[in-house]
Amino acid sequence: MRHILVTGALGQIGSELVPALRAAYGADRVVATDIRMPPRAAVEQGPFDQLDTTDPQALREIVRRHEVEAVYHLSALLSAVAEEKPQTAWHVNMGSLYEMLELARQHRFAVFFPSSIGAFGPTTPRDRTPQDTIQRPNTMYGVTKAAGELLCDYYAHRFGVDARGLRLPGLISHRAPPGGGTTDYAVHIFHQAIRYRHYTCFLGADTSLDMMYMPDAIRAIMELMAADPGRLKHRNAFNVAAMNFTPARLAAEIRKHIPAFAIDYEVDPLRQAIADSWPRSIDDSAARAEWDWRPRYDIAAMTADMIRELQPRLRLGGPGDAARGRDQDAAR
Repeated sequence: MRHILVTGALGQIGSELVPALRAAYGADRVVATDIRMPPRAAVEQGPFDQLDTTDPQALREIVRRHEVEAVYHLSALLSAVAEEKPQTAWHVNMGSLYEMLELARQHRFAVFFPSSIGAFGPTTPRDRTPQDTIQRPNTMYGVTKAAGELLCDYYAHRFGVDARGLRLPGLISHRAPPGGGTTDYAVHIFHQAIRYRHYTCFLGADTSLDMMYMPDAIRAIMELMAADPGRLKHRNAFNVAAMNFTPARLAAEIRKHIPAFAIDYEVDPLRQAIADSWPRSIDDSAARAEWDWRPRYDIAAMTADMIRELQPRLRLGGPGDAARGRDQDAAR
């Protein structure tokens, strides 16, 4: 039996993609891997292997052992962490992708590579950013994503590797905790709103960015990988979009459900500079035309679902919790 392999399976995307793949293709066919060891419950749900994707021998062994037919290569350092550790980010983000594409060339399996709006840069048109446009990122994360897109295209055109990918916007999930990305404020804000009725945001109030709720992102990944290759002009690095908002706009939406919620701002210069180098909005018409992409969640539907899912798990705020919330924000 040939298997589907997911690297970085314990991360924000992987923790929701793996269950979706198992539901679609069978639990035994989907092998989750991560450099970290998972909780026991995760191991009980299907095959799991500990894997360091920067180890070429370990990659070769796992591909051979599981007779892989497709890899969802999610292993990467995210934007803010990559700026703190640029050398490590290059090694993890690019080194592991190169090795995976080489194995795909040799063993003839498909590869999904998640790119990002971070693959654009300050000279890219920032509003309705086109599918094909200038890409001059000025962060290490962006450099690895832009280079990864080019490498996937090269292996597709030169060696016939079925490499596909999406330029994902900021992702919002109620399952996985924030993972070091610039857009992670849009996840942390819900936790703080429910628990403390207060959040201190590290981006400016009017920072406009494209975002997507994780159920839409998972569906987009799976729909792209199942799409008829004959329709795909681009194959790799499709722009996808769902909603666009600022921290102030999201806070206003949360107040419809939690009227006492308050937000203030202590801008982190590093993450603000990263956000300011990215598009304010992107044009995803290529994805809509080539494989019928359509989002299902807007900001209102996403906010309602996030609060509905998180409230039972988080302690509701009480007297004095707003002050504790401010202390926790300051400690981040």
